[in-house]
Amino acid sequence: MPKILPITLLSVSCAALFPATVSALSMSPPPRANPQPSKFVFKDASGKATSVDVIQSYQPTKIGRPFATGAKSDRQLDPKLMRAATIAEERAHAHSRRQCWHAVKEALLASGVISSRPKTEYAKQAGQELVNNYGFRKLPVNDPYQAPVGSVLVYNANRAAGHVEIRTKDGFVSDFRSKTPSHRPLLGVFVKS
Repeated sequence: MPKILPITLLSVSCAALFPATVSALSMSPPPRANPQPSKFVFKDASGKATSVDVIQSYQPTKIGRPFATGAKSDRQLDPKLMRAATIAEERAHAHSRRQCWHAVKEALLASGVISSRPKTEYAKQAGQELVNNYGFRKLPVNDPYQAPVGSVLVYNANRAAGHVEIRTKDGFVSDFRSKTPSHRPLLGVFVKS
């Protein structure tokens, strides 16, 4: 009995001194499996109170129309080229990682435009390999902005690997996205029908 009395007194005094801690220790019912969406209330720019549902989970959906406005698409081209442009854009970074030809190869393979991985090492060699081994053809286009969506643009460089990118509806993409084409000399615009 003598041991129980000090413990009891200590417990009662703690409850008196720290009531919030004691109430937090009480048992609460477990959370519901599917709680109702809660609302986030805020004031907009005009000072009006507005509320929106708080999203509890993320449900990815496929992109129905991957392109907004901008470049024209050519109906005679292989539709897989447009898919390659979308894949490259989804995987692209904000800045170059100096892997343009690698990124374009991966997008072309993933979309099914080509059946095997190109062997050339330099980006400036991409056009010739695409024509010789994968059924691409060179378009008579000298302006990158006039290239159809999904076309592969190959650029030269004197003492470097060159550059390769795919035309998108909004710009150009390789391992990074850009609204403007490369500043290098354009070797050609290549498509597959």
